[in-house]
Amino acid sequence: MFIDDHRGEHGVEAICKVLPIAPSTYHHHQAVLREPSRASLRAQRDADLSLKIASCWAASGKRYGAVKVWYDLVAQAKVHHDRISKPQS
Repeated sequence: MFIDDHRGEHGVEAICKVLPIAPSTYHHHQAVLREPSRASLRAQRDADLSLKIASCWAASGKRYGAVKVWYDLVAQAKVHHDRISKPQS
């Protein structure tokens, strides 16, 4: 957001020189924001899993912790038990 807010004054490359960010990283991030299919398959799966986790947590009345959410997702067959590791209790 900082780069977006100040890119008109200083330019992306100049800001990235000061910040520890490669300009290509910034441009890739912007491309993924515009077109989510450009993200890696792992990032796409993680985003999908994040939505499932948030939905399960909200359905519990925001009372469940990581372990109960994990068990619920596996029980509902929304994820395979081998796709995500069981959280440590």
